[in-house]
Amino acid sequence: MVEMKEVFETNDMVSHENLDVRTITMGISLLDCIDSDLDTLCKNIYDKITASARDLVRVGDDIGLEFGVPVINKRISVTPIALVGGSACKSPEDFVKVAETLDSAAKEVGVNFIGGYSALVQKGMTPADRNLILSVPEALKRTERVCSSISLGSTKTGINMDAVRLMGDIILESAELTKEDDSLGCAKLVVFCNPPDDNPFMAGAFHGVTESDRIINVGVSGPGVVKNVLSKVRGENFEVLCETIKKTAFKVTRVGQLFAKEASRRLDVPFGIVDLSLAPTPAVGDSIADIIHEMGMEYAGAPGTTAALAILNDQVKKGGVMASSYVGGLSGAFIPVTEDKSMAYAAEIGALTLEKLEAMTCVCSVGLDMIAIPGDTPATTIAGIIADEMAIGMINQKTTAVRIIPVIGKGVGDVAEFGGLLGEAKIMPVNKFGCADFVNRGGRIPAPIHSFKN
Repeated sequence: MVEMKEVFETNDMVSHENLDVRTITMGISLLDCIDSDLDTLCKNIYDKITASARDLVRVGDDIGLEFGVPVINKRISVTPIALVGGSACKSPEDFVKVAETLDSAAKEVGVNFIGGYSALVQKGMTPADRNLILSVPEALKRTERVCSSISLGSTKTGINMDAVRLMGDIILESAELTKEDDSLGCAKLVVFCNPPDDNPFMAGAFHGVTESDRIINVGVSGPGVVKNVLSKVRGENFEVLCETIKKTAFKVTRVGQLFAKEASRRLDVPFGIVDLSLAPTPAVGDSIADIIHEMGMEYAGAPGTTAALAILNDQVKKGGVMASSYVGGLSGAFIPVTEDKSMAYAAEIGALTLEKLEAMTCVCSVGLDMIAIPGDTPATTIAGIIADEMAIGMINQKTTAVRIIPVIGKGVGDVAEFGGLLGEAKIMPVNKFGCADFVNRGGRIPAPIHSFKN
């Protein structure tokens, strides 16, 4: 039972340490919207979303005001559109029309993002999957709030290298079509290995087919809170360090549990999960890199950083899992470069490299996230970076992702600016040696031996 006094204990966290509920995300199934006629499909989708989420923003704001903890984002995730549009959409342009419908519905109900413009192709691609993937650059150019995610691999199925190679081209095309905004389209496009069905965070959120018709998922975040409590145990041993993170994660997650249950009650929508992730923002004092610094690193990226991140991720999960009835999503620590001011600075001065970030993804919640790279990076190199990250997820039975932004017209050291929560950062160098002969082989990398558990 969550009691109000548990929320009141967090007042200092809200006032001084940037504690917030990062997102309340309503998952909506669109399976009952399927129709063979494109216009009917779009009307069904618009009507279902606007009817289901008409009170989402108001309720999120009301709860935040009443409990004194800000709710930063209200969002929607939907059934992967490649599944929903397969019958009606016979071309990439047909799928773009669905994307515009999603965007219109998101604007109507007032959410800042809608996720689920997605395809799950970890083992192979249907014609609908391929058409949706081919439509992504144009869809992201024409819409403001639509986010796209493509699942390319899993521990059970291996890695679809045909799709990996294709996504190298799609990411570059998305960058080109939005080059006037520093290739912003790529900030709303992520590729996954082992994606969860209940992730409330963008750009990777979609509503899994095993979920209820509607669901409420909450993501709560407090990097500033963790950094502050660690400053009080500076120099203590690892046992004290771990216990401090774990106890703090418990308190932060209790806030998310309360918000999720209350939003569920007021919206008359079942409670899904609380995502325990520590998600940074460009705000000063809201940084994963600052936590790593407080743990003893001069800058994020210094030797020991991967071990520190492993500790942080594990203790957040241990503390949070006891604080909520249902824990899900990604749950752990995000390491986006542009969205974390201190992480971006570490990259700028050379303490943090792309290769070190890749090592850190072995122990964090997601993967290579919001990394700006030179706009002339070859599509085959981007595909190789994706393949590396998919392999980490596949072998380690964890979720990994890549959200990488080749900024057209800019090179290493130039600044890419995306605004708002997406932040800014200097463009990072990429290994100059090629991998075209590898990524152009085609086919599928088989699942690892430890996937055979049936």
